[in-house]
Amino acid sequence: MVRIVQQRIKCIGCNACVEAAAHRWRMSRKDGKSTLVGGEEKQGFYTVLVGDEEYAENVRAATHCPVKIIKVEKV
Repeated sequence: MVRIVQQRIKCIGCNACVEAAAHRWRMSRKDGKSTLVGGEEKQGFYTVLVGDEEYAENVRAATHCPVKIIKVEKV
């Protein structure tokens, strides 16, 4: 399993995460920030558990995030 965590409030809407993992990330039309698909919010952090097959592309999303608000870890 892989845990993906996003601190959405600090997102600048650059779209890098969407380009790296389009099925897991979406840009919000409401505020222009990225949204972690399937993520549940708790104290400003959005978290989702996914299968190991999503690890590489979400590490790429985290690496390309200019404000470093995405964390990906195997659990």
